[in-house]
Amino acid sequence: MPRPNDRALSALRPLTFTRRYTGSAPGSVLVKMGRTTVLCTCCVEPKVPDFLVGKGKGWLTAEYGMLPGSTNTRKPRDKGGKVDGRSVEIQRLIGRSLRAVVNLDKLGERTLWIDCDVLEADGGTRTASITGAFVAAVDAVNSIKGLLTVPVTDVLTDSVAAVSVGLLDGEARLDLEYVEDRDADVDLNLVMTGTGKIIEVQAGGEEATFTRAQLDALVTLGESGIRAITDAQRAALGAAWPF
Repeated sequence: MPRPNDRALSALRPLTFTRRYTGSAPGSVLVKMGRTTVLCTCCVEPKVPDFLVGKGKGWLTAEYGMLPGSTNTRKPRDKGGKVDGRSVEIQRLIGRSLRAVVNLDKLGERTLWIDCDVLEADGGTRTASITGAFVAAVDAVNSIKGLLTVPVTDVLTDSVAAVSVGLLDGEARLDLEYVEDRDADVDLNLVMTGTGKIIEVQAGGEEATFTRAQLDALVTLGESGIRAITDAQRAALGAAWPF
């Protein structure tokens, strides 16, 4: 099955970041990977959860949601505080991914709230959310650098980005669109730091199995995508890039 738009197997979809997309949150970015579009914001709250009060340590947490019109059929809004299981799993992944590159001991008793709202979904919403959330977090942390007791580079220890890869028709493909993700025999989400350290690998077969060699090939392909995404994050942040 040929790729949409005749994209090469190892090619990312067009990736763009629009920083300061909203004026209220100190960190906000509209990230687009192909048609997938996510608004990522980062707000700073001058308090921490009860279990951290008095410890001088900060916290980072994330929420994720899909707007009703983000998919081909309307997605009902979460109501009454109930969040569907998929959204819970994804927001936990986003939180873990960002906490891996934020030194909470240096943040002070503050909470970084990451919110990722999917405006349009065409595959890879979780990976786009992580990638955009990091850009928003950098701007948010820079907004409070005058309140920190350490340089921003002591709070942000590395960059983070994510990408999907998969096996379809026996081919390893990078950055799957929905029609590919839907039909893939194996799909894998890879989260890595800008310096090449792995944060998380989510991989599974759909009525299929895969070999260790295929797993290694998928991770290698994903790593090449992460490098390209990191370059795009660096270009988008410009002088605000902290490393």
